[in-house]
Amino acid sequence: MARKIVHVVGTGTIGEPLIGLLSDYREKLGIDEVTFHKLTPLTSDRSKVRDLIRRGARLVVNKDAVDGFKSIGLDPDFDTEEAIQRAAVVIDCTPKGIGHKNKAEYYDRFTDSTLGFVAQGSEYGFGKMYARGINDEALVVGEDRFIQVVSCNTHNMASIVQTLALDELGPDNLIEGRFVVMRRANDISQDTSFVPSPQVGKHTDDTYGTHHSRDCAGLFNTLGHDLNLYSSALKLNSQYMHILHFNLHVKEPTTLQKVIDRLDANDRISLTEKSTANSVFSFGRDHGHYGRILNQSVVAVPTLQVRNEHEIIGYSFTSQDGNSLLSSIAIADWFLYPHSFEEKIQCLKELFFNEV
Repeated sequence: MARKIVHVVGTGTIGEPLIGLLSDYREKLGIDEVTFHKLTPLTSDRSKVRDLIRRGARLVVNKDAVDGFKSIGLDPDFDTEEAIQRAAVVIDCTPKGIGHKNKAEYYDRFTDSTLGFVAQGSEYGFGKMYARGINDEALVVGEDRFIQVVSCNTHNMASIVQTLALDELGPDNLIEGRFVVMRRANDISQDTSFVPSPQVGKHTDDTYGTHHSRDCAGLFNTLGHDLNLYSSALKLNSQYMHILHFNLHVKEPTTLQKVIDRLDANDRISLTEKSTANSVFSFGRDHGHYGRILNQSVVAVPTLQVRNEHEIIGYSFTSQDGNSLLSSIAIADWFLYPHSFEEKIQCLKELFFNEV
């Protein structure tokens, strides 16, 4: 039997915690080995690479970078192509555009030796869109080899739409969904791209406004649903968390208590009485896995309102990139164990919170 090796490309805001999670839960997830690719030998990154190696992951670099890594005290185990050929699943966590480049340069050449390839939210068109718990039933064993895990904000939006408008009621129950995505300027791990004041974004899509609704609609389209969604976005001068304002118009009458009960029943959604991003973020820092909340959404209960029985309004916090991490691990285990992955990923349940 081929070894079940998961290879992660990139050590940024998603790659680094993903490598750590896969390493920490490797045996429970049924993974034999975790490898990871680092592009540039930087002494400023040496500490995190060493810690990932300490936790059991194996370092991969390009052939022409081997000497550079050795010069800063890091000994790679494999080169790039060797690692991809050995891997059962490859998860690309590189910056926007690099995933498509890697697909053309590497991944398309290794489909015979690798079960599947996964890219993150910025790589629109890489493969079938996926979010854990939203469209698992749309996955086709043996046919879906390339998967795009949607962005963290799209996870948040999709979980709200599914839970409050679709579950048990079907897609026709949603008349329209309107959203404002308030994005943090950059991650606390990043030194660039910060903004000095709130910066409003353009509506680049005539139908959906921003890519968040476009991707959310595309996600549900894999299930045959055609949803009326539209979003706007702005960037805030904060490094804490994204915030989503949602306004859903539904056919079936509802009440505030029904809304809260639906949210509470979804174990991928957390409820909170907190109203600030820093306090929610702080909870994740203190109680999450290396600071991450893996829930798809953290809904601020005091902001919820039902207007005229058919309009659901509220705010929710996006769990940094925690929800993308969950989906990346879930799809990796789906490639490895398509008929039993649901059972295996339950080992991560201890990292979820009903309340923040």
